[in-house]
Amino acid sequence: MSSKITSGKRFEGKVVLVTASTQGIGFSIAERFGLEGASVVISSRKQKNVDEAVEKLKAKDIKVSGVVCHVSNAQQRKNLVETTVQKYGKIDVVVSNAAVNPSTDPTLETEESVLDKLWEINVKASILLLKAGEDAAPHMKKDSSVVLISSISGYHQHDSLAMYGVSKTALFGLTKVLAAEMAPDTRVNCVAPGYVPTHFTGYITGDQTLRKAIEDRTLLNRLGTTDDMASAVAFLASDDASYITGETLVVAGGMPSRL
Repeated sequence: MSSKITSGKRFEGKVVLVTASTQGIGFSIAERFGLEGASVVISSRKQKNVDEAVEKLKAKDIKVSGVVCHVSNAQQRKNLVETTVQKYGKIDVVVSNAAVNPSTDPTLETEESVLDKLWEINVKASILLLKAGEDAAPHMKKDSSVVLISSISGYHQHDSLAMYGVSKTALFGLTKVLAAEMAPDTRVNCVAPGYVPTHFTGYITGDQTLRKAIEDRTLLNRLGTTDDMASAVAFLASDDASYITGETLVVAGGMPSRL
């Protein structure tokens, strides 16, 4: 689904970096910022995916650059930030969207290597991307913004998303800590998407029985869209949310969401 936004330039002159942004929610986030005037830097693990996404965004007259970056790779993280700064001179918004769910095993049956990967990609990579003195944070000045992408499963873990959900719960706390440490110049907030049909969630949303059960749990009786998530992220990063920091915005159609 393409973005509904065709006008409005809240991010004119801004530079926005989005990780894991060549498809799904990440792509829609990048597209939304670009349509609102930002210069967008997208990234993902594969050059082919980066190139294809860049072409799609350029076709919509979006100012975009693409960089290959596996967020667990220190050199690639460093290159992502350095390339952005060399090209644009600054970073106004960072959206940390990369995540994995390598196992659907119950918690006590999850391999240690899987636990390590969940922590490394879903939590640690956001910290390292922003780590002062190393990567993005030194290039973020007054009125900059960070948005972490968590999940409704951070509040209520689905059976097949147990440890994934725990890693997403950790982002709620990380949001609070980073908001305090990066204040007052940088606001840090979090979006917790509900269930959105993407390649990442296909094994759940592609099952019609599961899909119907999820839809029935939402007040709006539907799954979310990638554009729904992009709208929320753009709001939190914009001046419209200039007095909001350290918060998690649940975008899940009214699905129960609090701890």
